[in-house]
Amino acid sequence: MGFTEETTVGLKETLAPALSESLAGDEWRGRVGVNWAAEWARTDRSFAGLTGQLVGAVDTALSLRAEAGQRTVLDIGCGAGETAMELATRRADLDVTGLDISSDLVAVARNRCGAQANLSFVTGDAALWRSGRRFDAALSRHGVMFFGDPVAAFTHLHSLMMPDAPLVFTCFAAREANPWANDIAALVGAVPPVDPHAPGPFAFADQDHVANILKAAGWNNAVPERINYRYVAGSGDTPVADALDFMTRIGPAARHIATLDREAVAALRPRLTAWLEAHVEDQQVGFAASAWLWRVTA
Repeated sequence: MGFTEETTVGLKETLAPALSESLAGDEWRGRVGVNWAAEWARTDRSFAGLTGQLVGAVDTALSLRAEAGQRTVLDIGCGAGETAMELATRRADLDVTGLDISSDLVAVARNRCGAQANLSFVTGDAALWRSGRRFDAALSRHGVMFFGDPVAAFTHLHSLMMPDAPLVFTCFAAREANPWANDIAALVGAVPPVDPHAPGPFAFADQDHVANILKAAGWNNAVPERINYRYVAGSGDTPVADALDFMTRIGPAARHIATLDREAVAALRPRLTAWLEAHVEDQQVGFAASAWLWRVTA
């Protein structure tokens, strides 16, 4: 699907909540989750350069610990299940639980992962959800930046962990280290949030801010590592059209685009197309991207 007038019809009603810079739990339970569930394949593709590094870091953290037997891992904000599935497939000695606030995303995860004995998915708010057992480790791929009260949420997550259990998670680094996000926002005229720490994609960009949250929530030994990767927005026979469609649905400019009238959208399309065409390589539209990979223990 290209970025046509038909694409934008109804965006204000169906997509605007999905890409706000501040996403509430009710939005993720509703139309946000519906939208991300529909886009799971392209969102997984966009993070492909990061996923293996995250899962590998969890694998290494668990391998350094001497415990024997079946161990439990919680995937926080598991989305459509890719990271949970990769870890469970890699390590048969782990029981992996994927947790997400969106029932639509959990349904996709269950459907795509099938009946894997050491993998399950549940719907729940990670800031409140309780389990009948404590976990030996946890991970999250860009799923922890949306808490309304991050200190309270991480304090609760700490209560779900065994003593000294490792948590490994990723989050976007600063906007300046992700120029694609600034570029598209400037192209469409989107204004960054007044509060840089408001729940949203870049809420955890400031490593000192995140370190203070983790310390206040009772976590120890927090170590951030910068990870650079390629954010893939489009691919296939028509990668520019694919990227244009994807970035109107998922990304920092989508909500602003949804507020524009048809004339403004029509005027915007050539500029976005030219920008995307400048980033085509090997039949993909990709951008230099940067994330923090945090390692911390309970």
